[in-house]
Amino acid sequence: MTVVRYVRRAAGNCKTGHAGTLDPLATGVVICCLGKATKTVEQLMGLTKVYETEVDLSAFTTTDDLEGEREEIVPLQQPDADQIHAACEPFVGTIQQTPPIFSAIHIQGQRAYKLARQGKKVEMPVKTVRIDEIELLGYQWPLARLRITCGRGTYIRSLARDLGVVLGTGGHLASLRRLSVGPYDLTQAVDEPRLSEPITQADLLDCPAQLP
Repeated sequence: MTVVRYVRRAAGNCKTGHAGTLDPLATGVVICCLGKATKTVEQLMGLTKVYETEVDLSAFTTTDDLEGEREEIVPLQQPDADQIHAACEPFVGTIQQTPPIFSAIHIQGQRAYKLARQGKKVEMPVKTVRIDEIELLGYQWPLARLRITCGRGTYIRSLARDLGVVLGTGGHLASLRRLSVGPYDLTQAVDEPRLSEPITQADLLDCPAQLP
């Protein structure tokens, strides 16, 4: 993962691990652990996450985001905000979700995305995930802007696709930003240009020392 390489280099090649990746087109919070703190990675991965996303309802794509080939959908009627809000409700709670075929999940010993790129048929296993809240922040066809609070392993790309199915429209991610992981949010984040400089002890002390 690129951000881990940046952090490891900035920290003088200190042992570095991450507590959950982001999709290639996504931005936002990625937690990196240094040295002995890498032992907390598993615990950190279980923290609640908050995302903000734009869902494009005009098409499905092969990757469930902007990178894939589009399948244009012209609905009989464009949904209104109330219909989108109602369509989101069944996805709140503990649900079954099928991950995107272009994902890093292992299928028969290989990453699913590698099999998909080879043109092979990929049967993705259904996962149980938890979504705590979906808030509709704004809507103007074809873009619905959502804030999503969820648990570990939730694919926001899958939610966009499945929302489109329920609405009778298309559904894929036009943008995705992770706002927070547990108590760690964007206000504590270090951007990429800052990682071109060495990480100091003062940088580490600026972050929360313990999990709640």
